[in-house]
Amino acid sequence: MLQHISLEKKRFWILVVIVSISGFSQGMLLPLISIIFENDGVSSQLNGLNATGLYIGTLLIAPFIEQPLRRFGYKPVIITGGALVFLSLFLFPLWKSVLFWFILRLVIGVGDHALHYATQTWITTTAPAERLGKNVAIYGLSFGLGFAVGPQFVPLVQISEALPFIVSSLLCLAAWSLVFFLKNEKPESMKANQHGNTWQRYSKTLKYAWVAFLPPLVYGFLESSLNAIFPVYAVRNHFDLSILAFILSAFSIGGIITQVPLGTLGDKIGRRKVSLIALGGGCLMFFIGSFLEFSSILVLISFLLAGMFCGSVFSLGISYMTDLTPKELLPTGNLMCSIFFSVGSLTGPFLGGAYVEHVDASFLTLIAGLIFTVFIILLVFGKNKRKLVA
Repeated sequence: MLQHISLEKKRFWILVVIVSISGFSQGMLLPLISIIFENDGVSSQLNGLNATGLYIGTLLIAPFIEQPLRRFGYKPVIITGGALVFLSLFLFPLWKSVLFWFILRLVIGVGDHALHYATQTWITTTAPAERLGKNVAIYGLSFGLGFAVGPQFVPLVQISEALPFIVSSLLCLAAWSLVFFLKNEKPESMKANQHGNTWQRYSKTLKYAWVAFLPPLVYGFLESSLNAIFPVYAVRNHFDLSILAFILSAFSIGGIITQVPLGTLGDKIGRRKVSLIALGGGCLMFFIGSFLEFSSILVLISFLLAGMFCGSVFSLGISYMTDLTPKELLPTGNLMCSIFFSVGSLTGPFLGGAYVEHVDASFLTLIAGLIFTVFIILLVFGKNKRKLVA
């Protein structure tokens, strides 16, 4: 029994380390490439469109990833995803081209999705019910921690444009190698025709838990637009660039501070209630921040406070989905959380870039408006339901 617990803990913490390094790479890559392109005179819309490569890759692989996971298990999917990520990062310095870098980001999106989907499903399907929220929160915390550290490595570009990419790829390689210490497992199998074909499983999972997929969508939009488009907005509005990396990290740090407390609170009072508190508080902080752009320090504080509220909405959405979905459909539910996250991530840079280009208003107003919309939907339609009988 004790040996089983220690193996479970070892697996959990290895998965946490892998996800944190993945977060670091994404947190560094988004602002790094945005700033390189902005300094090279690439338009904000093309800059934002290039950033969507990561999320297009995620969406391209999403319909095809569930069957390999069920057939081969978690470990081979994580190994394949991690290999694609670190090899792509290593290739960035070889050729500086908008198209080539878009293709590399697309491949990273495929690898990242495979890695995240497998680790996320492995954690949610093996966590005890009384620790689910806490374990998923630690998972989200590890990604957020890596994502917060990522922008701090952007200044390495002043030493060499290739250096941040090389450092990131080596860290990914080190984390990826830990997977080989894990014993492979497979998700809970379904009885023949229990939930129909793939599209019928999607449809059933949507009926159970559609409202739980909206917080991951919000988080995807926030993560991609704040890291890919806010730097462009900041440069154009003469923000103090020496503090820009800290502003970007502040949102992730806020999420790090409250991730586990909010996840634990969700175990006690319910994920929906905590999700409403998180979305409402985040909306308010971004809205207030839109009036404070005369001071980079005040914007940093508003980002920190917004992150403390809604930096956890992705992990809250996952655990909320787990409450609403039958266990044999959890791989599909986790997949759909990732798809909604990717849709949010995909629209973030594109919509954000168009907003910066054509709308003469604070970028933070756009963020606050989206969060408020999802808050209202969750308030009206998100009343807790028991899992339906399949």
